[in-house]
Amino acid sequence: MKRNNIFKVFAVMALLATGLTSCNDFLTIYPTDKTIGEDFWKTKQDVQNMVTGAYGSIISYGCQEKAIVWGGFRSDELVKYSSCINTSLDNINAVNLLPTNSYCEWGSFYGVINRCNIVLNHAADVMDLDPSFTQGDYNEVRAQMLALRSLCYFYLVRTFRDVPYTTQSYEDDDQEMSIPQSAPDSVLQCCIADLEESERYIMHSGAYGQGSWKNVGYFTRDAVWALLADIYLWRASMNHSQADYQKCIEYADKVIESKDAYYKDTHGAAIASLGNDPYHLLDRDNFFYNIFVLGNSSESILEWQYDGRNNSNTALENYYFEEGSSNNHKTTSILMASQVFNFYAENANTPQGLKAFTTKNDLRYWLNTYGVDNEEATELPVRKTVTRSNTRVDPATQKGGLEKDSRAFDEYNQNWIVYRLTDIMLMKAEALVQTAASDSDAVTLERAFNIVQAVNKRAMVKTATDTLLIKDFPNRASMELLVLSERQRELCFEGKRWFDLMRYCYRHMEGVDSKTKMADRTDWPALYAPMLRMIVRKYVSGGDAVSYKMKSEPYLYWPVQESEMKVNKLLKQNPVFHMEKSSTKN
Repeated sequence: MKRNNIFKVFAVMALLATGLTSCNDFLTIYPTDKTIGEDFWKTKQDVQNMVTGAYGSIISYGCQEKAIVWGGFRSDELVKYSSCINTSLDNINAVNLLPTNSYCEWGSFYGVINRCNIVLNHAADVMDLDPSFTQGDYNEVRAQMLALRSLCYFYLVRTFRDVPYTTQSYEDDDQEMSIPQSAPDSVLQCCIADLEESERYIMHSGAYGQGSWKNVGYFTRDAVWALLADIYLWRASMNHSQADYQKCIEYADKVIESKDAYYKDTHGAAIASLGNDPYHLLDRDNFFYNIFVLGNSSESILEWQYDGRNNSNTALENYYFEEGSSNNHKTTSILMASQVFNFYAENANTPQGLKAFTTKNDLRYWLNTYGVDNEEATELPVRKTVTRSNTRVDPATQKGGLEKDSRAFDEYNQNWIVYRLTDIMLMKAEALVQTAASDSDAVTLERAFNIVQAVNKRAMVKTATDTLLIKDFPNRASMELLVLSERQRELCFEGKRWFDLMRYCYRHMEGVDSKTKMADRTDWPALYAPMLRMIVRKYVSGGDAVSYKMKSEPYLYWPVQESEMKVNKLLKQNPVFHMEKSSTKN
């Protein structure tokens, strides 16, 4: 889709809402009465401005940075660029996650949560003052804020596990802000309840009109369903819950069916010639350019929107864009793709495999990074979300990866994709594998395989013969690893991999209790060794030391930042991290 002149008002409203936050206190919330006081909440436009400000805050540098580091860097797919000096990232690599580490900061997401809470606590009053702000308008606004707040809490739960949960808005410097943490089961159940309410009133996908960025820039019904599928899949993996796996499949199907219906509505009679295809994925020649360069593609469900002028995606640029120029100033990226992507291997779909790809006939092998087909490379520049070209790959003639684009450092307008269709398809496949009754449940395993095959075949060159064969994945364990591997090939550098590995680890751990906070127990379950083997694939050396340090469940999560502990005395630290030169187990 053509990118519109998007979110101009976001830049203005983000500044308006900036008065609501600071960066030095619990939840980083210091509101300004001038913004939300009695003189502000008068009109429908006032409400819409605050909704826009909430969405503007999710595209902040802090949220985007954390989405990359929390969701990707701790996994096997990203390494710190060797030319970059960043002690915080070095400590993360060494599993020295100190409470002073800058990446432990959770205030960016709590700032969004507070903006959502402010709208939720004030918007209803406007109906009495402005007749144009109807009950239907309020229901839609409420649905938006419940969904956006739930997304933020989901990020926090996956990153810190035990987090403070509040629906109270902080609007006065004198308000008490100390809140204890809640266990993940409690927080996720609140999110599910909010999303179920949101589902009833939120705009259906496509309601903003064909081609509108709002169809994927705002939460829609499809986005709510996608988030519900993700939460249920997380909780199912953590609790070994068949009921939650079924709910994941249910909501994934809702997204797939909605996408199918919308595609048929917009393509009319032409759909008859396309056969019984429920996915309608973009073709192999255009999918990469449409999804990652143009943005807001037909496969997209939810994207953080940037136009490159009023709101450049500076965090994405700093972390992935290897070099550029602005006023003759040269810069280098902070992160690079790991050696997992530099070559291919037949055993890529196993824990023993050291590579992500099985064949160079996979277009993603060439398109996701620069400099591939080089077994000696230990770090590769990220191409996905960086390139602006529509280069078509011919693996028979391309050697050493595609040439780097020439682009300016400013006006960085790549969106951040939160959810897209192939992500949801592979969530369903992951859940299906776990619902298979046994290794002999061929019907269920084949359903999962067919989904993976659909994603994989789209990315293969037309002449490829080395596609996936179901006979190579005869049981639940091998099919589970196939889904995990395909998610990495399809979704690498999109902030998914660490959370994927955590779900895989949880499914093979015993003794996890999502209803109990980490600080309230001492017998934490041990981590799953195959998951650790995959994590250390990115290390040229020192992988064994890293896996040795990561002994139990609390090591999957970040410590609470020291500054938060000082302000909020009700917080309890992740029990395996404390203030010393390195992290140790108490």
